[in-house]
Amino acid sequence: MGRRPARRPGRDAGRRTCLPLAALPRRAYVGTGSRPETPPIPHDHSHHHHHHADPSVGDRRLFWAIAVNVLLTVAQVVGGIVSGSLALIADALHNLSDAASLVIAYVARRIARRPANAEMTFGYARAEVVAALINYTTLILLALYLAYEAILRALDPQPVEGWIVVIVAGIALVIDAVTALLTFTMSKDSVNIRAAFLHNLADAAGSVAVIVAGTLILLYDWRLVDPAVTLLIAGYILWMAVSEIGGVIRILMQGTPPGMDSNAVVGALAEIDGIDGVHHAHLWQMEEHAAGFEAHVVIRAGRWSEADAIKARAKAVLADRFAIGHSTLELECAQHACHGARVIGHD
Repeated sequence: MGRRPARRPGRDAGRRTCLPLAALPRRAYVGTGSRPETPPIPHDHSHHHHHHADPSVGDRRLFWAIAVNVLLTVAQVVGGIVSGSLALIADALHNLSDAASLVIAYVARRIARRPANAEMTFGYARAEVVAALINYTTLILLALYLAYEAILRALDPQPVEGWIVVIVAGIALVIDAVTALLTFTMSKDSVNIRAAFLHNLADAAGSVAVIVAGTLILLYDWRLVDPAVTLLIAGYILWMAVSEIGGVIRILMQGTPPGMDSNAVVGALAEIDGIDGVHHAHLWQMEEHAAGFEAHVVIRAGRWSEADAIKARAKAVLADRFAIGHSTLELECAQHACHGARVIGHD
């Protein structure tokens, strides 16, 4: 008579008590080192290499683009000195930066293909982003230098040999077109190559402007058109570089991916059945084509036994709705959840 009645199976299934965070079972965590009993949705890293489908082809294109730009730079410098055209020398300096940008892009492209290791756990893909930052920064410095030289030339106009200017600038325009063709396809998928490609576009625009300047000098002996065109080239380079560098800095500062709202991502997770709240969320652009997300997810009271399934649904939402292939979710039971925590970021 004094025996306690045996518990019926399932009697307490709906109100199971979760363990304190320090004693949570390993299956309660998603991320590196976790071993969930339910197979997790795999991280989709296919986008990491989608612009390196055939690296050797891209490398060869960059090599030839570098070669023709170096030869063009030498020709433009000689032509500018012989003709006395500052605009032509300005275009040569910009073309030299083109060659340098292509070298930087080539080196960064090869570094970015290295796999992750113990020291660089995210891999080396951001090498291309760093290369883009270097290229855009040099463009800005170059534009400011050209503007300075143009102002000095405007204060003291010099005679210019129009025919030499037109001929050399025409050759430069052809080389610019060849370089653009070599890098255009790759520029669509790589911020690194796009920076080098925009270098080339700016140089092509500069060549056109120099041809116009040389023609006006031939026809009307307008010496001031040479520094005026140089100022236009400098202004265009500056505008282009400033408009593009922001996105590169955003990646390096671990900002959210363009067009993606952190609150929308958190809200989508909070709507999942079984999730009582989301906090300490971080959404960032790991590299140009990969986003990362991490957060603390509170499991609703009485649903801890479904934690693995809820986690799987959360990761599916992140992958399917927001194309986030790398996510780390730390699960908390409602009883021991962090109260008053910030939704975005850490306290």
